[in-house]
Amino acid sequence: MGCKNGMAAWLKYASLSLLSCALCCASLPAAAQTATQLPAQSAPPAPATVPAPATVPPPTTVPAPATVPAPGPVPSQPPGPAAAPAEPIPVHWRLEVLSDGRIVDTFEGTTAVGQAVTATHHHEVVHAIGCKQQPDARIDLARTLTISPIAAELSGITLAIDAQETIEDETAQRTPEGCALPPQPRRIAANHPGLVVVPGQSVNWTIVAAHPTLVYRVSANVAPH
Repeated sequence: MGCKNGMAAWLKYASLSLLSCALCCASLPAAAQTATQLPAQSAPPAPATVPAPATVPPPTTVPAPATVPAPGPVPSQPPGPAAAPAEPIPVHWRLEVLSDGRIVDTFEGTTAVGQAVTATHHHEVVHAIGCKQQPDARIDLARTLTISPIAAELSGITLAIDAQETIEDETAQRTPEGCALPPQPRRIAANHPGLVVVPGQSVNWTIVAAHPTLVYRVSANVAPH
């Protein structure tokens, strides 16, 4: 009897133990599940970092434009060999003196452009004077010419001419008794600053229009070098 009771008690105790174990085992997954489902407590957010104020870069200094120095004097180049001066052009000229259409004197020469030549011709005349017509009056008819070629071109040669003349007046002079007197000489001065002569031709320059007529007939051409 006692043995049955003990056995029964043990069975009861074993059943309770098994039931407790079963309940315990059953509660463990639930607890684990509950623990899993609990939201994890998040850590409080870190305080926001206030950004440091941006460093303002210093203003960029623009360099002033460089001062360009004024150009100095250009160094002179050493002189090169001097060009040989051009040779002056020689001009052959001819001047005929016509009195009342008749050639009474001639001047001729070769003169370079830019140069001048002076020549004097003398012509002495003797006149019979008085009632006895004695050859007594002597007159020197001097003629001085200065000729200078100033240009020589294809269109013409330019001559500067200066003339000093002594001529006789054609008007007869007599005494009250009718005796002959020598003609009175006249001094003539003439100047032409630029008489143009076409090569191969001649040009006339009138010095005295009448009593007597006095004309210079001039020709010129470039002389061979």
